[in-house]
Amino acid sequence: MIEKIKNNEATVLSHLNSQEKLAWLMKEYGNDIIRIAYTYLKQEQLAEDVAQEVFIKCYEKLDTFRNESSYKTWLIKITVNKCKDVLRSWSYRNLLVTDFIRENLISYSKEPKEIDDKKELVSSKVIELPVKLREVIILYYFQELTIEEISELLEVHSTTVRTRMHRGRLKLKEMFKGESNHG
Repeated sequence: MIEKIKNNEATVLSHLNSQEKLAWLMKEYGNDIIRIAYTYLKQEQLAEDVAQEVFIKCYEKLDTFRNESSYKTWLIKITVNKCKDVLRSWSYRNLLVTDFIRENLISYSKEPKEIDDKKELVSSKVIELPVKLREVIILYYFQELTIEEISELLEVHSTTVRTRMHRGRLKLKEMFKGESNHG
């Protein structure tokens, strides 16, 4: 999968200058980057700010990109690192968390309301997971990265990723069980 993405990107980006590459990357991966940032930060404005910083850094480093991974993987890694920086920052820890943003995680589509409601429910439950469980679930199921890619991206062993995936799925199962018992 990653080779297919890399080959497609290479074909598209090979003849573009830096500004055109950035524009293409923003159009292609901008929503993914915002969603990933949102899953970490749970605030729409912060997620958008991080996405902007990611693309600024991307533009600054485009000439040094070594094609060891796809641009998508590279952008996700930058995003994860920026989000971790924000989470460690004093200003983030002192912000009042707002609750108006769950809608950004799911894609806006013309699907029937029932499917849309199910996506909303799943998204809201995933958002409630602790960050370490949430990030692997999002990267695996929503971004369709492999265990190995997630392992490399988060700089943890693949067994750690598998353990977090297992724990995340169990926690989601418990959440949905609780939902069906109460609703």
